[in-house]
Amino acid sequence: MAALPDRYFTPQDVAALLGVPVETVYRWRRKRTGPPGFRVGKHLRYDPDALHRWITSLTESERS
Repeated sequence: MAALPDRYFTPQDVAALLGVPVETVYRWRRKRTGPPGFRVGKHLRYDPDALHRWITSLTESERS
């Protein structure tokens, strides 16, 4: 079983990391085009590994 990350990212963390507005992160979620997120109660969180895979998939598709 894989170890859990030290912490999961918030939408604000994702926005800061990618240099986009927080509203863009929420728009991606509504359109189902962004990184996979999950809810913990009312709070939205992102797994750092899943975010990294999503970013990698974008960079790989740019090369094709």
